[in-house]
Amino acid sequence: MAEQRVPLTPNNFHVWFNYWLAEPPALKRAIDIVIGNKRKFDAATNHGLYANYIGSKAADETVAYDVSQQLHSLMGSAKQFLSTAIADNRSQMAAINDVAQQGDADVDPKVLVRSLMDELAKATARATRLEADFMEKQRELDTIRDSLAKSEERAKTDTLTGLPNRRALDEFLRKTQIAAMEWGEPFSILLIDIDHFKRFNDEFGHSTGDQVLRLMAKVLRERLRDVDLPARYGGEELMVVLPGANLAAASAVAERIRRSVCEGHIIRRSTGEPLPGIAVSIGVAQFRDGEPIAELIERCDRALYVAKKGGRNRVIAETELEAAAS
Repeated sequence: MAEQRVPLTPNNFHVWFNYWLAEPPALKRAIDIVIGNKRKFDAATNHGLYANYIGSKAADETVAYDVSQQLHSLMGSAKQFLSTAIADNRSQMAAINDVAQQGDADVDPKVLVRSLMDELAKATARATRLEADFMEKQRELDTIRDSLAKSEERAKTDTLTGLPNRRALDEFLRKTQIAAMEWGEPFSILLIDIDHFKRFNDEFGHSTGDQVLRLMAKVLRERLRDVDLPARYGGEELMVVLPGANLAAASAVAERIRRSVCEGHIIRRSTGEPLPGIAVSIGVAQFRDGEPIAELIERCDRALYVAKKGGRNRVIAETELEAAAS
């Protein structure tokens, strides 16, 4: 942390302790990429690392604990419910057996019919109560199911931009990789970095930086297909996964995104003043059959680095890396 000039805050300590443990592996990989490309661990990067790899995990653990408590309570109620049903059933069978024994003792048939009707009425009342209890437990289960579905959605969504977060991104990448290898179809990724993002935070405040990120999210939603996945990768970096797109198609998408961002305008909410224009640098890479996702991302990150080093506000595909190195 001292070597990378990372501020000694509790959240940063938490991040770097997990980096030392290499848990989760994606956190270690992300930090190694930042170090390898000689980038600074500024406030946005540090916050993104904590939010994407540490904070979301803590939130998941809280949700899991709450659901566990709810299920434990419901299991206790269900056990009591079944015990009551079994006891009622035994009582009903014993009562009907008593009526049958009265029939063997030559009791007046009218009395037997009345007794049987009484027992059947009691049985009906018991069944009605048990059905009501059953429906109530079913509603409680539905509530827990809905809570789990909503927490799962929240766990996969970046709270600031509303885009999928790293967890959702990793899951989508794995599925896309498997589909690509199974069907022999291409897919590509874009790694997008907002140029001079630190300036917005330093000169206009973090709320303005947040506004810039939300604008980026809006542009991505408008310029992508339903099958594509835009996600917040960390800090001011965003990633787009393009199933079925080769490098040329992905580069064309990246260029459309770059132009749309340049055409956008931001008005500072607190004062109404127009802010400087926004630009992005974008790296593009296509999946190579059988390669680990980490290698695809690393190659795309190198293309992004070349775009930034070459003056920013440009799109660089992985095919340009060798030329740039020369």
